[in-house]
Amino acid sequence: MTTIHPLASEDAAFVAAMRQATSAHKGEPLGPEARPMFDAMMAATPTAAGVRIEPATVGGVAGFWLRPDKALPTARLLHLHGGGYSLGSAQAAIGLASQIASRVGADTFVPDYRLAPEHPFPAAIDDVVAAYRGLVGEGAERIVVTGESAGGGLALSLLSIVASEKAKGTLQPSGAAVMSPWLDLTLTGSTFETRADADPIFTKTVFQAFAGAYLNGADAADPKASPLFGPLEGLPPIRIDVGDDEILLDDAIRYADRAQAAGTEVALSIWTGMPHVFQSSIGQLVAAEQSVDAIAAFLAQHLR
Repeated sequence: MTTIHPLASEDAAFVAAMRQATSAHKGEPLGPEARPMFDAMMAATPTAAGVRIEPATVGGVAGFWLRPDKALPTARLLHLHGGGYSLGSAQAAIGLASQIASRVGADTFVPDYRLAPEHPFPAAIDDVVAAYRGLVGEGAERIVVTGESAGGGLALSLLSIVASEKAKGTLQPSGAAVMSPWLDLTLTGSTFETRADADPIFTKTVFQAFAGAYLNGADAADPKASPLFGPLEGLPPIRIDVGDDEILLDDAIRYADRAQAAGTEVALSIWTGMPHVFQSSIGQLVAAEQSVDAIAAFLAQHLR
C-alpha cells in the first residue's frame, strides 16, 4: 500500500528556508572529518520527555538504552542511526529515537555500530546482528526495528538475515519502520537522476563516496550491504517513510514493490516536498510530527 502525503501549508516556509540554507553546501563530501558537524545536526532533535537515558552494552555492542516511563514488558525497540556508514552515533540519535520510543512505549536500544572507513563492511551489519541477538539473549520476547538512511538499510538487512534463521527457531522481529532508507549501494535507482535537482542536500557523488568507504572493494550487490537484493520472503510487516524530493526515493519504491511481490506486508508513505530524514525536524515540521506518530502507531500495533 502506498500513501502520498501532500505538503502541509504550515511546512512550506520552513522547507523553503531549509533549501536556501543548504543550497551552498549541496553535494559537499562528507568524510570522517564531518562527524562533529553531523552529530551536532542530529542532536538538535529534542529528546522526548519522560525518557531515561542509560549507557549500556548489548550483545557486545556499546550504545544507549532509552527507557520511557511506561514501557511494555518484554518488548524492545532497536533503533539504528544513519550517516552513510561513515557518520553518526548512538548519542546523536537519542533525540529522534526517543521520540519514537516514547510514543511506542518500549525500552529502546541504540547501538554504536562501527563506522567506515576504519571499520568497513561487514562491520556495521555484524554489530547490528550482534545487538539484536543480545536483546534476545537478555529476554526480549517481542522486538521491532527502526532506522534512518543507512540505518534503514541496516534494519532491512537485519530482517532478511534473521528470517533466514527462522528454521533454527530464532526470534523474529514483530515489525520494522525505516525512514529515507538507503537500500541499494549499486546506486542504480532512477531518482538519482530524476530527483537530482529536487534533493536539497545530496548528490549521487556523495553516496558514491559513502559506498566506496564502506564497501572497501566488497560487492555492492551483496544483500548484507544492499537489502534490495536480499531474500524478501517471510519478513515481518514493514513501514517505509520517504520524501518525494529525495534521490533515494526509488530505493524505497523498488524495495516496497519487491517485498510486496514476495508476500511481505509493506506500507509506503511518500511525503511531498520533504527532504532526507525530515523526521529529525520534529517540533518544526508538521510532516515530521505526523510521520513519527504514524511510525509509532504502526510499531505499537505490531508489538501488541
